[in-house]
Amino acid sequence: MKTVTTLGAVALLGSALIFSSPVFSKERETGRGTGPVVYVTSQGLYYDSIVVADPLPQKGSFQQLIPGEFGLATIATEFGPGEVGHLGGRWWIDLNDNGMQDDEDKFFLCPLLGPGRVMM
Repeated sequence: MKTVTTLGAVALLGSALIFSSPVFSKERETGRGTGPVVYVTSQGLYYDSIVVADPLPQKGSFQQLIPGEFGLATIATEFGPGEVGHLGGRWWIDLNDNGMQDDEDKFFLCPLLGPGRVMM
């Protein structure tokens, strides 16, 4: 029971740290949305976003967001709106860096707001 309580506390702390970290707090120039700016690598475009549900239960399909430095964005993903592989804003972030979706990761709904834009 102690292990379950500890894991729950770690998951809650991870959620708080992710949304208060530089990954989600980079200043945006457009003023659109409440979520992070996301860079879509396959399109070479940046999208504003809005956080709709945080957290989501780990049920169904999720698209991975990768933290890093991507110009206007501090997170990126492979597929964006209009592409096969884009899941409409159902994201996961690999908090324990094991390459698998599990209970220690972050799952949330954060749709991308089009149109995408190039970095200026």
